[in-house]
Amino acid sequence: MVLADRYQLEEPLGRGAVGEVWRATDQVLGRPVAVKILRAEETTDVARFRLEAQTAARLNHPGVVSVYDFGSHQGQLYLVMELVDGWSLAQERSLRGTLDPWEAAAIAAQVAAGLSAAHRQGVIHRDIKPANVMLTTDRVAKITDFGIARFTGDAAGALTATGKIVGSADYLAPERALGRPAQPASDVYSLGCVLYQLLTGQAPFQGATATAVVQQHVEATPVPPARLHPGIPQPLSDYVLHLLAKDPADRPSAEQTADRLSGQERAQPPVETDATAVLPAPPSAPPAPPWAAAADPVGSRPRGRRRPGSKALLGAAAVALFGAAAAIGASLNAGDDSPSPNVTSVPVETPGTAAPSAALPTTAPSAEDHEGDQGDGGDQDNEGKDGKGRHGRGGHFDD
Repeated sequence: MVLADRYQLEEPLGRGAVGEVWRATDQVLGRPVAVKILRAEETTDVARFRLEAQTAARLNHPGVVSVYDFGSHQGQLYLVMELVDGWSLAQERSLRGTLDPWEAAAIAAQVAAGLSAAHRQGVIHRDIKPANVMLTTDRVAKITDFGIARFTGDAAGALTATGKIVGSADYLAPERALGRPAQPASDVYSLGCVLYQLLTGQAPFQGATATAVVQQHVEATPVPPARLHPGIPQPLSDYVLHLLAKDPADRPSAEQTADRLSGQERAQPPVETDATAVLPAPPSAPPAPPWAAAADPVGSRPRGRRRPGSKALLGAAAVALFGAAAAIGASLNAGDDSPSPNVTSVPVETPGTAAPSAALPTTAPSAEDHEGDQGDGGDQDNEGKDGKGRHGRGGHFDD
């Protein structure tokens, strides 16, 4: 099938709740592409589909899947994207469980760099999770699926038009769980959840329901990664907790995170091939990774101490999570590969409005699918994308 007299569809890469992704060839430019097609009957997702195209098209960064074209063919909307030769980070994690700390930090650094580029353009992703990060065969991480992205300053960015919080429960920032607008720091928190999962094999918070998970994002302190896996260097473990700070002002920026987590590989000594070469001087200790330094000055504070504002945040959390006067429905994915079910109603109330305590709802889940562009997207079958291939070399280090 030829789409719009230009894109030759060749094979499906994935199918989701609202559409499908195809491998295709751009017959005009002669290059392989990925084409995402919205199902004709999914008229309610047209606005989101257009937003995804417009948002991603603003970004030009190696850490973001590029958008080439957008249009309509016989009543069906389509989005033409860069074809990523690889698999999703969710598939990588499913195959390997945990990643070597150096490798996990290097992947997170690339994602942070992509987020930094998006934030500079005023774009907030709002759904950073393993299923929305692609890994190429050369170990390059690329962010995909800007379907629920918003622009900085969008006061309505936390909720949909129907008053529902959108996102994935395992990776949802506390401020978003409280119904507040997303901000760049919200993406950083989600990335912290992803890095935590890559290092430990589990999300920062566990719960029988997505409601329980969301509540912990607001109120609970995650177990330090190094306590779960002693092989994780303490500085890296501490930095992950820095990314997971409850107060957005206490988190580093995406740019700071990329700088701190990058450059993890040990410097390799030069290989001498000349038998008469002068012997090198005794090797010095390898340079410390950037995240081994002190925490970023912005919003940093000693461990074990709580900022005065954090009590107010927890107070607001109690109101927002348990208030009954102005309940707002929530629609949350429980994580791309997490067993936690979805939430259908998390009461949210404007902070400062007194309300009696009430039990969190336990209604049956109502899934809101967010189709990934080229990974498993949380709800896709990826034909031919079994995740097999090079996984790169994990670094070795001392604490």
